[in-house]
Amino acid sequence: MISRIDLRGAAFPEGGIDRDLLPRAEFDVEAALEAVRPICEDVRHRGTAAVLDYGERFDGVRPERLRVPERELTQALEGLDPQVRAALEESIRRARLVHHDQRRTDVTTQVVPGGTVTERWVPVQRVGLYVPGGLAVYPSSVVMNVVPAQEAGVDAVAVASPPQAQWGGLPHPTILAACALLGVTEVYAAGGAQAIAMFAYGTDECRPVNLVTGPGNIYVAAAKRLLKGRIGIDAEAGPTEIAVLADGTADPAHVAADLISQAEHDTLAAAVLVTTSAELADAVDKELDVQVAATRHKERVATALSGRQSATVLVDTLDRALEVVDAYAAEHLEIQTADAAEVAARVRNAGAVFVGPWAPVSLGDYCAGSNHVLPTGGCACHSSGLSVQSFLRGIHVVDYSRDALAEVAHHVVTLAGAEDLPAHGAAVTARFSGEVPPGGEVAR
Repeated sequence: MISRIDLRGAAFPEGGIDRDLLPRAEFDVEAALEAVRPICEDVRHRGTAAVLDYGERFDGVRPERLRVPERELTQALEGLDPQVRAALEESIRRARLVHHDQRRTDVTTQVVPGGTVTERWVPVQRVGLYVPGGLAVYPSSVVMNVVPAQEAGVDAVAVASPPQAQWGGLPHPTILAACALLGVTEVYAAGGAQAIAMFAYGTDECRPVNLVTGPGNIYVAAAKRLLKGRIGIDAEAGPTEIAVLADGTADPAHVAADLISQAEHDTLAAAVLVTTSAELADAVDKELDVQVAATRHKERVATALSGRQSATVLVDTLDRALEVVDAYAAEHLEIQTADAAEVAARVRNAGAVFVGPWAPVSLGDYCAGSNHVLPTGGCACHSSGLSVQSFLRGIHVVDYSRDALAEVAHHVVTLAGAEDLPAHGAAVTARFSGEVPPGGEVAR
């Protein structure tokens, strides 16, 4: 069901792992740009009418209006299954604990007497948070987007999720209930590229935002790429992925269950096992045969596991296994080895690391307190997951006295001259009108 890549012995590449050697889903955002460009332009010019038209075309339903009435949010919360509500409330509580501690404080550095630089952390004023529809319902993504935005102090939070024909053109009621639990009242029945364009350009119902976050399909990712610059974005999310680094001490039933848990998201979901134990690999294969047959979405799971994006990678040592997982840079990385904490501490590239047999990825999806909006497609080698920091901007505030400027004026003039920008130097010397700044020549 899942292919193998044998990198033992001489098969391990000299000079390290090339990321193109490792399995990855085909996800061509560039090709999708041409599909979303006219959609975004149409929304820019026709606003609400265009968003409603594309909702009818792609989602099979046309709501009366884009913005969901607040009474629908209230009714969705009142009708929410009590157990689901309790689980969401606990997820929110734990996420708030973790994200509250991420809030940065302003720092002032005295560079010289009379000269300070303060780094102020200022929240984005207005954000658009995208919650996908499609094959599953994701109230957890409401939590993971809204909580860090609120903890950052964002003034206005708007949520968009695709309209559902089954629910009369509204987003799924569990999505609406999660918004109500979090105190979000601005919710739109809009999905796909048209929702991102709505956030970027604004319509008569929705004011434009400064930043858009949240996962989505390839068209959402393409719209983010197209509109980046007009709006800030968190990332271009691709298909979900899990990598498990395991040795012979791992329980094959656990490993198989965890691979399946991510594979059920999508037929393009990636599941990768990196192991030093051929015996474990064989045992996991047997477990997959049994567990996939018993899971609800077995066709979807089997397609994902047998796709080019999924594989078992065999290596000789844990050092080489770490090289492989760092080259892969997984969205989710589980460490199921002896001394798992020590091995996890050596990982450089991962969206999130799950340590030991009692920290499966699904814990992080819902109730660990961590954020599950994470970099995909190898982007974890340079990008981070969603956090409070995603919604903050650092602003440097420079405050120098006359004497503090005078002390360094000659250096500024020298560097301005070296860059052939004399007016830069003149902007300093003009302040001293022929005086001799300390350490400098007569200002001209």
